[in-house]
Amino acid sequence: MAKGKIEIDRDKCKGCELCIAACKYDVIALSDSGITNIQGYRHLEAKHPDQCIGCGLCALMCPDAALTVWRESQ
Repeated sequence: MAKGKIEIDRDKCKGCELCIAACKYDVIALSDSGITNIQGYRHLEAKHPDQCIGCGLCALMCPDAALTVWRESQ
């Protein structure tokens, strides 16, 4: 299985959770730290980054372009 990497721009994230619904591998979740971003929203965190395959569905669903996904070449 391909290995991916996700980068989250926390200050762009509005916590809409569309990306969470799109992720089949349970890689991302809303932060439970209680800390908000500069806009006052709870932001995303990569809870299980080792499970990311780099499919990019989360980034496609994000209306605020807060996610960048890479896939490692094999």
